[in-house]
Amino acid sequence: MFNDTITAISTKLGNSAISIIRVSGKDSISLVNSIFRGKDLTKVDSHTINYGYIKDGKEDIDEVLVSIMKSPRTYTKEDIVEINCHGGVSPTLKIFELLQEKGARKAEPGEFTKRAFLNGRIDLTEAEAVMDMINSKTDRSRKEALSGIEGNLRKYITTFRNKLKYILANIEVNIDYPEYYDIEEITKEDIKKVIEELEIDLKELIKKSEERQIIKNGIKTVIIGRPNVGKSSILNTLLKEDKAIVTDIEGTTRDIVEGSIIFDGIELSLIDTAGIRETDNIVEKIGVEKSLSLIDDANLIIVVLNGNEKLTENDIYILDKVKDKNPIIVLNKNDLEQKIDLKDYKFKHIVSTNTKEINGIDSLKEEIKKMFKLNEIEEDDYTYLTNDRQLFYAKKALNNLNDAKTSFNNDEPIDIIEIDLKSVFENLGNITGENYSEELLDELFANFCVGK
Repeated sequence: MFNDTITAISTKLGNSAISIIRVSGKDSISLVNSIFRGKDLTKVDSHTINYGYIKDGKEDIDEVLVSIMKSPRTYTKEDIVEINCHGGVSPTLKIFELLQEKGARKAEPGEFTKRAFLNGRIDLTEAEAVMDMINSKTDRSRKEALSGIEGNLRKYITTFRNKLKYILANIEVNIDYPEYYDIEEITKEDIKKVIEELEIDLKELIKKSEERQIIKNGIKTVIIGRPNVGKSSILNTLLKEDKAIVTDIEGTTRDIVEGSIIFDGIELSLIDTAGIRETDNIVEKIGVEKSLSLIDDANLIIVVLNGNEKLTENDIYILDKVKDKNPIIVLNKNDLEQKIDLKDYKFKHIVSTNTKEINGIDSLKEEIKKMFKLNEIEEDDYTYLTNDRQLFYAKKALNNLNDAKTSFNNDEPIDIIEIDLKSVFENLGNITGENYSEELLDELFANFCVGK
């Protein structure tokens, strides 16, 4: 499909033990052979590693190991060569420049994976899983990405499409060739059964996928409260480091302080905000406004209150701001006499903590697990939709399925129901990349690393 040969540095440029420079395309082997001193690479077996030197004319540039992988059993289904050189900046860039002088084109971000997709080696869900693997920060997100790379989501979507394909093919035959009596006749009851089965499965897939987006994206958590209620102490305790400055002086935290932890296999991105209160200090005022602006983007809002004090006007202002956001209310300083009263509020998640004891915030951790159902995520089931693009088309397919169900219940002709079922089939195909546009591919692969 492709007439040119591409190259990229596939490892981070800097001082390291090795660098890997990758080449893919019809001329990759001969091109690298033209700057290689060692065996004739055009005659070596596929999937072999060959010792030698990269040379520029008569001058040796670096001692290298060259991996030869011949089409079609390669990542891109094209001939691929990988040059393992020493990891210094100078030898890496010199070899990379030589390859371009010999005719290789500098690869665009994700172009190797894009070629793998366009050459039919992987589908879009597998391509997206490759990037998810690169970006994975937790063991759960790694397992999720690996499931996608292994094609489990593709296989799952294909089972949906195969059910539809059988029904659609038989509808077509029955409509176009009614005179052939030996052909199995598809009845409305057959169609109804398929619609009902697909609806149950697709709803479950979407529900499960939405719940488990946190495996990939993590939980964006904002800690808010008035000054001096212990927000920074809770952040430091969760992070197990003194990330935020803790003093008895109100307004110490004037800007957001961020950190992240791996919590029960999920990344918890924590933001400690400036204490929310009325203030004339310009810098602190900006911090307060920024704190309030973060509330709408958070997956989890932790509101910290002093349990040993009655509610203040600032506390009430904050509680009113988050009353529809399903926050976790933390009554801090439970080692002191408790005076707070929340009888006028109906929050679902209220815990009592302190940062004086080793296990003083365990109740908060347990509430987070409960709130996001972290204990219910099955370790052996990572087959689900992992991004907004996949969810978008799954929901479109479900809407088409509901249209088909309505048509069926309204006793519409089978050829009308067929139109909706074809839309279901098409939108499921959009998930795996059976249908795609250049704009979609450009946008998707632009987020990849160069060299992958």
